[in-house]
Formats: sequence, structure tokens, C-alpha cells
Amino acid sequence: METFGVSRTVLREALRTLTSKGLVESRPRVGTRVRPKGAWNLLDVDVLDWYSRVAPPVDFALKLQAMREMIEPYAAGLAAASRSEASFAALDAAHAAMVAARNVDEWVRADLAFHLSVLAACSNELLIPLGTLIERTLEAQLRLNAKRADVFNASLAEHTAVFEAIRARDASRARAAMASLLGVTRARIEA
Repeated sequence: METFGVSRTVLREALRTLTSKGLVESRPRVGTRVRPKGAWNLLDVDVLDWYSRVAPPVDFALKLQAMREMIEPYAAGLAAASRSEASFAALDAAHAAMVAARNVDEWVRADLAFHLSVLAACSNELLIPLGTLIERTLEAQLRLNAKRADVFNASLAEHTAVFEAIRARDASRARAAMASLLGVTRARIEA
């Protein structure tokens, strides 16, 4: 309380928030302790964001990439098979913004919108929140990858392959194209 100049009420609320996110536990006569990392709720948007800021950058990026590799190719296949016209319009707009991007910031916003649009187009309401969950950390990863590439839009061809497969409603081609795109991303992270 002295260090941060806050009241007991503020401290209690902060501890309550950290407890609800699985980061700390309070016990009578023991006090408040930080829980082991394995007990943290990394599927909480705030905890994931905080963790991404302190975790070793390459290790975290590879773990996020592994999660994407498990989910996004399947989501692209679902999007191709079950997309609505409205969800495809959002994907089309994101792809057009990628094509039109003139700098890293425009590219990253469009790239993020593209990947979130794929999740939304898969018509599975259980997958859509995953985009919201990883949005902040994914944006940071996309920005880093764009800055590492020789040209910020170096993966436009791979994104276009995903887009065209979803447009054609070709689920197997969409899965393969997304897997290929994510392979390019992994290679950049590992480099």
C-alpha cells in the first residue's frame, strides 16, 4: 500500500482480481502467495497478455505458433465449407486491405483482421473467442514477423492462397494453404 500509494480497498480488489485469474492465492495465517505458473489461467486475455510480456520472446512465440498450427488450418477448412456471405465479405475486406497495405502498421492491422475473419467465418462459435483471446499477442507476433521479413508483405501470396481456397469453398485446399502460411511464419520465428 505504501509503495503504490493505494488504499486497502484498492489492494483488496487487486488481490481479488489476481486470485480470480489464478495468479495468487490467499490463505489465513499463511498470507498471499504467487501460485505456480502451471496453475495460472493462461486462457484469460489479461493473463496471456501479461505473460507474453515477461516470457522469453522466442519461446512464447513458438508456443503461440504451435497453438495456431493446431487451430487455424482446421478453421480455414471450416470457413471454406461453411462460410456465410457476410463472413466472407469481412475476409474479403481484410485481404483487400493486405493487398493495399503500404507500411508495416497497415499490414499488421489487415493481417490480424484476416486471421480473425477466418476464425469468424468457420461458423463455430466456440472457435471465435480464441481470436479474441490471442488478438493482442498475435498482433505483436505479426508485427515482429512483418519487421523481420525483407518486405512487410512477404507472405501476401500465402494469404492469397488461403483466401482463394475459402472463396472456392475448397476445405482441403484451405487447410493446406493455411498450414503452408503458418509454416512460413514458423520459419521466420525460428530464424
